[in-house]
Amino acid sequence: MAPVAGESKSQRAYRWIKDRIADRTFGPGYRLVLGQIAKELDVSVVPVREAIRLLEAEGLVTFERNVGAQVVMVDETAYEHTMQTLALVEGFATSLSAPKLSPEDIERARAINEQMRLSLENFEPHRFTELNQEFHSVLFEPCPNPHVLDLVHRGWHRLASLRDSTFSFVPGRAHESVKEHEQLLVLIEENADPLELELAARRHRTATLDAYLDRRAAPPA
Repeated sequence: MAPVAGESKSQRAYRWIKDRIADRTFGPGYRLVLGQIAKELDVSVVPVREAIRLLEAEGLVTFERNVGAQVVMVDETAYEHTMQTLALVEGFATSLSAPKLSPEDIERARAINEQMRLSLENFEPHRFTELNQEFHSVLFEPCPNPHVLDLVHRGWHRLASLRDSTFSFVPGRAHESVKEHEQLLVLIEENADPLELELAARRHRTATLDAYLDRRAAPPA
């Protein structure tokens, strides 16, 4: 990024980050790693930290202890409504798909979940979210009702436009999510009652929403 005459390093970093938020290169929930940005701009971390403070004052970035700097979520009401709707349609789609899942499908889903578990050691929210979608896709894509499946796809696409990764806001939720994935797989393997499976899948989705809402309502650390 070419410097502007008279522009300080912190102003340059501020402009660079803000431009990427504006064009959604850095989407809602995106984690801003100060060291990486400093390296990209060939400056020290100090001006980047100053830029983050300016963006935080403008409400574009949040900074939390043990989490770091992140692009703020946008339209939280829309996010909440999307998650609630997705819980319903994805839960139903999963229950309809279950009889059509082969042992190989279950094995593939379990392998993805194992990747998610291993990724917890060096947690990267965006990658975790990608694996999470891969996992759930295995469970809902065989849904025989095309209208329900279309609603699920719409829900996931809507989520992608609203945030980069919910797990960047509530990283602790990732551990529980992996455990719940295994529970869903066990229910499918045991040919659980469709309603029991649907409700379990629905609770899994709403638990992530609840964790996010609780985190946003909590007072700053």
